[in-house]
Amino acid sequence: MAKVKPFRGIRPPRELVTEVASRPYDVLNSEEARREADGNPKSLYHIIKPEIDFAPGTDEHAPEVYARAVDNFRKFRDNGWLVQDKKEHYYIYAQTMDGRTQYGIVVAASVADYMEGRIKKHELTRRDKEEDRMKHVRINNANIEPVFFAFPDNEDLAEVISKVIVEKPEYDFVAPDGFGHKFWVVDDSLNDRITKAFAGIPYLYIADGHHRSAAAALVGDEKAKQNPNHRGDEEYNYFLAVAFPASHLKIIDYNRVVKDLNGLTPAEFLERLEKNFVVIDKGEELYRPEALHNFALYLEGHWYSLTARPGTYDDNDPIGVLDVTISSDLILRDIIGITDLRSDKRIDFVGGIRGLEELKHRVDSGEMAFALALYPVSMDQLMAIADTGNIMPPKTTWFEPKLRSGLVIHSLED
Repeated sequence: MAKVKPFRGIRPPRELVTEVASRPYDVLNSEEARREADGNPKSLYHIIKPEIDFAPGTDEHAPEVYARAVDNFRKFRDNGWLVQDKKEHYYIYAQTMDGRTQYGIVVAASVADYMEGRIKKHELTRRDKEEDRMKHVRINNANIEPVFFAFPDNEDLAEVISKVIVEKPEYDFVAPDGFGHKFWVVDDSLNDRITKAFAGIPYLYIADGHHRSAAAALVGDEKAKQNPNHRGDEEYNYFLAVAFPASHLKIIDYNRVVKDLNGLTPAEFLERLEKNFVVIDKGEELYRPEALHNFALYLEGHWYSLTARPGTYDDNDPIGVLDVTISSDLILRDIIGITDLRSDKRIDFVGGIRGLEELKHRVDSGEMAFALALYPVSMDQLMAIADTGNIMPPKTTWFEPKLRSGLVIHSLED
């Protein structure tokens, strides 16, 4: 059963939240962060991407860069830009995009639950990325940014959310990207109710932030092993997460653009596709996949509908039935010769938030030979894969909006 607890959040005063809050560290590069933080000493980028305080080109993994994160975190607290709550709380965090709002509960999640598989993952992690975030957590002794969780819908937690959101939020703002963010501090009288409701949920699921989850849990586990007086209730036994009911979440398509046709002419490529797909020329108008096993191909100024033929996939195989698997095996591997999506330089990935126009632009510019748009994975598919212990292929899911960092921080100190 899922173990969570309230915590004494470290967060900005209401009047400073728009100056402090930022996008997550891993959705932009150093130069983009430098531009977004320009002229704003209160931006969280000075903590989560501290290389922006050094000359351009500075190694973001240099010891002095990590040390600057610590200095800046201390400076933010000394200056009153971040202040710790006096009591332990849960928090409600709402995000609005395109008229749709999703409500999450901000919790301190259990390291033991992660280590023992009650927090389920669906992606592989890279050790170098884990180690980077582990250093950041260790040196700051805090989870500066949250992980994005999903959980099966729960009536009691839905009632708590409904009860809290009728009150005036602590934060209410629209970020520069146009997404709305609201944040409530939950009255501590509801703490036990929330804790008990989560205790009735068998598993939590990582939606986004696998590296942050692994790093936070591994640091907590390290601290437990290094403490001769370890009790099990110390703050380092928990890490920062925002957990959303699964029905609130929508996974966006994650599309592919490829540099070449592996020596084939466009006509030969289309002919090869006919073996496993019904191919229909849709002309020059943008075409979006209409259902599972239907793909949109953009090639030489035309959009094509590709529908996988019966027998080319197994509906009883949680991985084999995924459109990312079908396209990876039957198009990218068998025709184009791309066998490793993680390392092959001939392929790039484009989040659906950028739209079909971005795919068209990448091909029309001559940078790429063709684009492939996929129908998005469902939350039911994601949870089914995690439940069976399977791992999704690379670049399968894209969640939007991303969690805004800097609304609340979890200290590992009691």
